[in-house]
Amino acid sequence: MTDANRDPVAELVALGVERREARWLVEEFYPGAEPAAWPALLAAARRRLDGEPLQYVLGHWPFRSLDLDVDPRVLIPRPETEELVDVALAELARGGAAAPLIVDLGCGSGAIGLSLLDELRSRGMAANLVALDESRAALDVARANARKHHLHAVSFVVSNWFDALDASLAGQIDLVVANPPYVAASDFETLDPVLRHEPYGALVSGGSRGLDDPEHIVRCAGRWLRPGASLVLEHGADQREALLETARETRAYDDVVDLDDLSGRPRVLVARSRP
Repeated sequence: MTDANRDPVAELVALGVERREARWLVEEFYPGAEPAAWPALLAAARRRLDGEPLQYVLGHWPFRSLDLDVDPRVLIPRPETEELVDVALAELARGGAAAPLIVDLGCGSGAIGLSLLDELRSRGMAANLVALDESRAALDVARANARKHHLHAVSFVVSNWFDALDASLAGQIDLVVANPPYVAASDFETLDPVLRHEPYGALVSGGSRGLDDPEHIVRCAGRWLRPGASLVLEHGADQREALLETARETRAYDDVVDLDDLSGRPRVLVARSRP
């Protein structure tokens, strides 16, 4: 078969690639049907057939209005986390700060925090973001995504949750957002094998129910929030009651609610600090 007559999607499907994914791979690696690009397309198809997530093979993935670079240094952005951004935007609107200060804990690719900056910018709001992650490699990805989308009002800090956050920010933050690890180690092996390609430490939390990281954030966030400001935290579907109880026990919050995602599963804790 000559290159002029080649149907690259059909050839990838014949190799075992799902048709929709085959189209995406062709668009990414073989857009002009240049013969020199064919080996790169086949190499990408082999990576996918070997089980590597499509998002890593492509090297980027959409999240809300942003096209984010992603690779095995960071988690793949997921639709339920897009819903968390909606909740965070609503909390910022409720708080009414003209130039809010936002902290994104465990920022990974920067999906949450950079989306907030981007969407607030489109509304004419000049927010500032502090993006923290204990992984320097993940912060490198987030920095690249900030540059890619011309988002400059952001500081990147190597930190285990709040540990390296500047103490002068205590009581000054308008929003803390986080999608922390919340899978229990005992559950990890039962999940989709594709998750084994993603950073283990960004998925798995300590404790028999994977609650160590989410509960730590809930206990500590109140100190950093200004009066009436919000913590918005993604969590596992079986963790609602435990996190609500933890938030109420801290006595740092005046109002605590937990929201379902669009599939009807418990997903996002919202805890508002006392006025």
